[in-house]
Amino acid sequence: MAAEPCIHTFSIVAHDPAENSWGVAVASKFLAVGAVVPYARAGVGAVATQALANLCYGEQGLALMAEGLSASEALARLTADDEMREHRQAGMVDARGRAATFTGSACMPWAGGLVGEGFAVQGNILAGEQVVRAMADRFVSAQGELAERLYAALLAGDRAGGDRRGRQSAALLVVKPGGSYGGFTDRYLDLRVDDHPDPVPELGRLLELHHLFLGASRPEERLPIDEPLTRELQRMLKEQGYWSGDPDGAWTPEFEQALTTFVGTENLEERVHIPQRLIDPPALAYLRKRFMG
Repeated sequence: MAAEPCIHTFSIVAHDPAENSWGVAVASKFLAVGAVVPYARAGVGAVATQALANLCYGEQGLALMAEGLSASEALARLTADDEMREHRQAGMVDARGRAATFTGSACMPWAGGLVGEGFAVQGNILAGEQVVRAMADRFVSAQGELAERLYAALLAGDRAGGDRRGRQSAALLVVKPGGSYGGFTDRYLDLRVDDHPDPVPELGRLLELHHLFLGASRPEERLPIDEPLTRELQRMLKEQGYWSGDPDGAWTPEFEQALTTFVGTENLEERVHIPQRLIDPPALAYLRKRFMG
C-alpha cells in the first residue's frame, strides 16, 4: 500500500456570495501541491486537505456538503471516520459560506487554523501563527474578485514566513456556475506552479495572464485603433515578420489580415476587436511590453 503524501503547507478556502464563487489557494514546500490539496464545486463548496493528506476528504467532503451538511458537519463526519485524524489538516467552506478548519494534534508545528466570515485558513510546519493571521487579515481587507483576494491572502502568508522548510509550489482554484472558457464547466480558474524557487509571485504572474487572455474590458474602455495606433501596430507586425508593407497608418485588407493572424497567434482574439477596429487597454499594454520593450 502506497504511503500517503505528507503535505506541509498553508491554504485558504473561501466563498464570495456576490460573484457566487468558491475557491482555494495553497502553497507548500512540496512538488505540485495543486494536484493534491484543492477541491471545489460550484454551488457546493471548497475543500483543502493537507498534512498527512487524506485525499478522500476532497471528493467526500464535497459530496457531504452537496447532501446538505454544513462545512463543520462534513468535516466532523470525515474526521470521525478516520483513524489517522490526528495527522490530518483540512479546511472547508460550504455553499452558504459557512467555514470550518481542523488540525490534528499530531500535525507538525507550527500548525493550526482560524475561521472568518466566508473563509478558513490553515497550515502546518509554518514559521508561526503569524502566517495564518496575516492571511486572514489580508483576505478580509483585499479588494477585487475572489481569485485576487485568495491570491492576496496567499502572498501575505508567504511573506509572513509561510512553510518554514522553504518554497516549491503553489496553486489557485476558483469555481462558479458556467465559469470556464466557453461556459461549459464551473472551473473559472485553475492555475498551478509545480516547481519554482518563488512560486507564489509566479502564481500571481499567471493570474495576471489569466485576466489578460480570458478577461474583457467594458465597451467604453476600449481604444480605437486610429491612424497613429495602426502605424504602431504595423511597425510591431513588421518586426515580427507578419507585415511587409510600410508603416503608413493605412488600414488596408492586407494589414487587417496580418493583424488577424498576429492576434490569433498571441491568443488575443477576445481583446482585439478587428471588425470594430478597437483594442482593450490591457492587450495594448501587453503587446507594447512584449514586443516594443
